Amino acid sequence: MESKFNPFEKLNNEWALVTAGDKKKFNSMTISWGGFGVLWFKNVITIYLRPQRYTLEFLNKNDIFTVSFFDEKYKKDLGVLGSKSGRDCDKLSLTNLTPKFLKQGITYNEASKTYVLKKIYQNQFNEKNIPNEIKNKFYNGEQPHIMIIGEILEVI
Repeated sequence: MESKFNPFEKLNNEWALVTAGDKKKFNSMTISWGGFGVLWFKNVITIYLRPQRYTLEFLNKNDIFTVSFFDEKYKKDLGVLGSKSGRDCDKLSLTNLTPKFLKQGITYNEASKTYVLKKIYQNQFNEKNIPNEIKNKFYNGEQPHIMIIGEILEVI
């Protein structure tokens, strides 16, 4: 990775898009929680999605997905993709982003960096293992996030 690319800063403050599906039908959503690491001797990215998110349906049907990062000038577009549901509208048409279909996965022409990933693990957090102060702050009776770990296949 380039020394200028700080994944913690990128995820926390600038966000990223996770995209899953195929050329016929796909969905993207903004994420700000995730991590880079190594698991089973593979370089991986871990993302966290709420169970009700529409993008999760696409991730459940497809083993390949992407995590894409953008320059700051696209933050408003990422905000739209994070606040609207693809179930309810064509949210992509409300942005200035252009889908780019890869050999494996989907990204955007405007992305500054894209990771093509293969899903290798998925599991929902067990509420019993989450401290009460976190449960109360983030879940308030709702189901906890689902963790998805993807092996990095390619960096674009």
